Formats: sequence, C-alpha cells, structure tokens
Amino acid sequence: MGSSLSAFWDQSFFIPQPTFTDKELPDQTGKVHIITGGYTGIGYCLAQILYAKNATVYILGRSPSKAESAIAALKSAVPASDGRLGFIQVDLSDLPTIKPAVATFLQKERRLDVLVNNAGIMRPPKGSTSAQGYDLQLGTNVYGPFLLAVLLLPLLKETARTAQAGSVRVLWAGSTAVDLSAPKEGIEFAGDGTVRGDLDPGTMYGASKAANVLLGVELARRAGAANDGVLSCSFNPGNLQSELGRHAGVGVRLAAHVLCHPVHMGAWTELFAGWSPEVTKEKNGCYIIPWGRVGECRKSVQQAAKPVEQGGSGIAARLWEACEKVCREFNRRVTGIGRCLPICRYTLQAEQL
Repeated sequence: MGSSLSAFWDQSFFIPQPTFTDKELPDQTGKVHIITGGYTGIGYCLAQILYAKNATVYILGRSPSKAESAIAALKSAVPASDGRLGFIQVDLSDLPTIKPAVATFLQKERRLDVLVNNAGIMRPPKGSTSAQGYDLQLGTNVYGPFLLAVLLLPLLKETARTAQAGSVRVLWAGSTAVDLSAPKEGIEFAGDGTVRGDLDPGTMYGASKAANVLLGVELARRAGAANDGVLSCSFNPGNLQSELGRHAGVGVRLAAHVLCHPVHMGAWTELFAGWSPEVTKEKNGCYIIPWGRVGECRKSVQQAAKPVEQGGSGIAARLWEACEKVCREFNRRVTGIGRCLPICRYTLQAEQL
C-alpha cells in the first residue's frame, strides 16, 4: 500500500513543469508516426504538436467521420505545416481489422519512427466484451495494441537501421490506475494460463493498464536482446479532463473536472516518452510519468516486469506469451496468419503480412 500511495502521489501532485514540449521538439520533416485514437483528447493534441513540426502523422481509429473532422481542424490550426495527415480505420477491440490496417499503412509508407498506442477504454458497462468475446478493456487496451505493435515491428526495425539511434520507439499507455487498482502483480492469470478478464471493471481497467507497462518492458527486453534498435516504454499521461472516463458515473466525472488537468498536458507526457533524447537505449523499458519524467510505478508491478533470472516473477514474459497465444489461435481460426506468429518470438517477417 505504501508503494502504491507513494507512486500515486509522485504522479499526481506537485508535478514539476515539463522540460520537453513542442518548443524543444526538433523538426520532424521526413518522420512518420502513428497515433491510435488520435482524433480526440491527448492523441489529438499530440498529433497537432507533431504536425506543426512537419511530421507525417497517421491517425488510427474506428470513426472515419471523427478522423475527417480532426484532420480538417489540424490543417486549419497549423496551415503552414509541410507535414502530412492520414487516417486508417481500425477497431482495436476487433482483431481481424488490425492486419488490413497494417497492410494499408505498409502500402503507403516505407518507414515508421514512433508508434503511439494511445487509444483505450475505461470502465465500460459490466459484461462488455470485444468482438472476439474477451473483456472489452482487455481486448481494446491490451490484445489490440499488442497485435498492432507486433505486426509493425518489422518496419520499425527496418527504420531503426538508418534512423538516429534511440529515435524509433513503441509507446504503451499506462495510468495512475496501475498503482491504485491493478492486482498485486499487475495482472492475474486463469488456470489455463490466459489473462483473467472476469475482474470488476475498475480492477480490470487497472490490470489492462498494468499489462501495457509489462508489455512495454518485455518488448524492450526482447528488442534489446536482439539489438534491433527499437526502444519501448510506457507512460502515465496524468490525471486529465479527457473523454476516457465517459463511462464513469456523474460524480466521478464532476470530480475529474475539478481535480484533473487540461488534456494538452498529457500530450507533453507522451511527447517526452516518444521524442525526448533523455529516453536512451540505457533507459529502454522505462516508465514515463507526468509531465515528462522517467519515474516508477508500484514496486510489485516492477517486480512482475523482471524475468525470473533477474530475480523477478516473470509475469511480463508470461503475459507476452499469453498475448501471442490469443493472436495466434484467433488468426488461425479467422484470418489464417496465426501460423506466422510463433511462440516465444516477438516479430513477424514483413513478407508474412
């Protein structure tokens, strides 16, 4: 409990001013970035910062109409940008939509500098499930982003071969809920080795965000061992006045409006995670806290992130394998690409897409 409260306090109160904002971000001409859920909230603010620096930004999400409005607003807000904006439709809660979205992106681009797994859902009505029958928060916040990242890893690795060292990154969205509402080791496994999805919605949200922290560390470990040049880190954007809590009760939403911070401040956290030179190879797998600092989440989750051979509990490695199993079995059943996702591997070959 003491570790949880300490981590929560450090990420929620008396937060230092950001040290890396749009003013410090260098020109992004020629760089290509993906932001899931980039047409509202934090993702939109981040897209505007990047587009203003002449980046190519792809917004991935479910709603073409929302994306169209967001892109028009971004172009109006930054008329002098030399960057490009694009939209690719995908539903992270519906796994068969992810491979076609990646294929569309690969037809358009030959590089990917930063993948921001920004989109998520918080506390939907109890019993809500993904298209494949998983808990909706587990499917949207964990399995979808995992499959998206794995399918894009070959291009990220290829980009890292010629990009500035440490600049190619995958970002995973954590939350203060990692410290306050996730199970002791971040997630819990069922008897068959799958991730439990039958927890109450508040605990399930914390577990889904903790899973992202664990996946961020595990990708860093695997990519580091392979010397792929891809960095991976997770972030807690901060307690924000965003649409994420749209399913919460009226009282919770009113309290959030009073106690939470403007959305653009969360974009600074993501900006630091994805573009700050302070995030180096030596800090691969780090956890970024508001408004752009290398910090720590709860000690028990840190322990879960470490492999057994390093004195940890190996939960992150088990989670990675559980995610692989979900994607492999699903893809065999529906899309036929599961055979291309072998156990204990973390990437697909580009030709397998």
